[in-house]
Amino acid sequence: MPRIGSVVLLVLLLANGKIAHAHAFLDHASPAVGSTVHQSPSEINLWFTQQLEPAFSTLEIVDQAGHRVDQGDGKVDASDASVLHASLKPLAPGTYKVIWRVVSVDTHTTEGDYMFRVEAR
Repeated sequence: MPRIGSVVLLVLLLANGKIAHAHAFLDHASPAVGSTVHQSPSEINLWFTQQLEPAFSTLEIVDQAGHRVDQGDGKVDASDASVLHASLKPLAPGTYKVIWRVVSVDTHTTEGDYMFRVEAR
């Protein structure tokens, strides 16, 4: 009888593992999370672990005062639905926050933010 319990437990663990991976998580970004760049980037690019729903995925970049510094054109890339990007206005030296909210094609929502710094040379 203990063997049946072990099989049931294994099935439940595997099922939970699949559920945990059913969200679009941030894989990597450019500029990178927590990085310092020496010149103003022209855009922000975020790569996710799943394809995104373009109508429900947003990207905003703000300065230390909370003012938007992106061009308001954040969108899912037409050729790769796992990439979200936005153009930037020229950035002065300082710290900036990237704020994202995405809905993956399986309808799960994730959101987050990270900081990067522009440092004058």
